[in-house]
Amino acid sequence: MARRIEVTGAGGVRLVAWEFGDPPKGDPPDTGPQPAIPAQSAGDRTGPHDADTTDPADFFRSTDPFSPTAPTPGVLLLHGLMGRASHWASTARWLCERHRAIALDQRGHGQSEKPPQAAFTREAYVEDAEAALEQLGLAPAVLIGHAMGALTAWQLAAKRPDLVSGVIICDMRASALGAASQREWADWFKSWPVPFATLADVRKWFGEDDPWVERPNPARGAFYAEVMHESADGWRPVFEPEQMLKSRETWVYDAHWEELTQVRCPTLVVRGLDGELGRAEAQEMVRVLPRGEYAEVADAGHLVHYDQPEAWRAAIEPFLDGVLTP
Repeated sequence: MARRIEVTGAGGVRLVAWEFGDPPKGDPPDTGPQPAIPAQSAGDRTGPHDADTTDPADFFRSTDPFSPTAPTPGVLLLHGLMGRASHWASTARWLCERHRAIALDQRGHGQSEKPPQAAFTREAYVEDAEAALEQLGLAPAVLIGHAMGALTAWQLAAKRPDLVSGVIICDMRASALGAASQREWADWFKSWPVPFATLADVRKWFGEDDPWVERPNPARGAFYAEVMHESADGWRPVFEPEQMLKSRETWVYDAHWEELTQVRCPTLVVRGLDGELGRAEAQEMVRVLPRGEYAEVADAGHLVHYDQPEAWRAAIEPFLDGVLTP
């Protein structure tokens, strides 16, 4: 179970964080990707997903008060571009057994605000995470970030070492990707056959039919089904693609090696064997990090934490034990 907490981010943007607690009695065992939280941000008051899914919000609907003696120390989970807090559900379920685990819907994502005129700069994302740590009383915390969320994590660790006790970087490159990469993403968004008629169509397109899919990948289909909401004409993403491109363009043209050298806390770089972060670059990131460590997960791609939850846990738990154990 998790409770919803509002946080005020940079520029007054309303952010939503989810504090995870023990699952309810009789909760089914975790079997991998979790169902979505229905988005209910401004202008988005959708109901549960269609009948071919279990109720997507069950995991997040607890109204029971949490114990005032929440487990410590803290862990802040930061999703990647287009992601949302629920993508961390399987990780947070075991983390909350020993630690205070909170996942943040970052600006423009999930149930957090998506104001058209908001800043979608690197500075804004970093300041949002900083505000979350301070307002939630979570610091010093371990930051676990996937893709864009990992970049936010190491940039915040470089900026505010007093707030961060450790960082886990999941499949995020430090090198510049360039203009061609940004153009490819813009073309990819245009190729989406929105609106989708059903969530089954979402899963099939992202898991099988998307030209970016090399081989069928049901986990990828499930991942994108979590970021869809039902509108009058079908299923559409909870985010605005233009805001995602604005967010992405603030990092793709620059390298981020110098910021890695400024991260003084223990840092684990994790990659899926078939992910976007290559082994050579990952090992170079470990080399330039003052206290870097390396791990990789076989049979996993970019969504390593989502499509291989048990292997992901095995890769990061020893690091967490070392950082979080008093």
